[in-house]
Amino acid sequence: MLAPQAIEYYTYNEYKEWEGEWELIDGIPLAMSPAPLRRHQSIATEIMYNLREQLEECQECEVLGEIDYKVSNDTILKPDIVLTCGETNESYLTKAPEIIVEIISKSTAKRDEKYKFEIYEKEKVNYYILLYPNDLRAKIYKLKGSKYDKEGDFLQESYQFEETTCELTLDFARVFKRFR
Repeated sequence: MLAPQAIEYYTYNEYKEWEGEWELIDGIPLAMSPAPLRRHQSIATEIMYNLREQLEECQECEVLGEIDYKVSNDTILKPDIVLTCGETNESYLTKAPEIIVEIISKSTAKRDEKYKFEIYEKEKVNYYILLYPNDLRAKIYKLKGSKYDKEGDFLQESYQFEETTCELTLDFARVFKRFR
């Protein structure tokens, strides 16, 4: 997907031994950016908190940040935020999360908007959210059949997730409040 050929090809066995933050797509290692900026982290925290507080009655689901999602033996991704339900593996995610949020930065935009978009779509992640912290805008994509359909751009609106194990709403006015 990334390149027709790689000089070296890696798998999860090598990946789990590496120091630092990495992702692996089709056997190609991709270094993660340095620690996210404060705005990135603050928005991620608000989203996680917003979703987590709605899960009090739902014991099947959990909201996690930057956990390995092992798509295959040669593709391991580290989404910014996931909602996963019924996951039992402690080391990494083994099945598609119901929601994935990627917070876009210049250094990750192409990877998040193209490569991860295609992978998450293929893996049948119900909702993929691309969040642009500089614009205080989120794009929500919902899986319809085998393709993502854009639900819209969200600045201050709320979005009700219809196809998740637990009922959830994400309030973007609240998520972006401290930056307006």
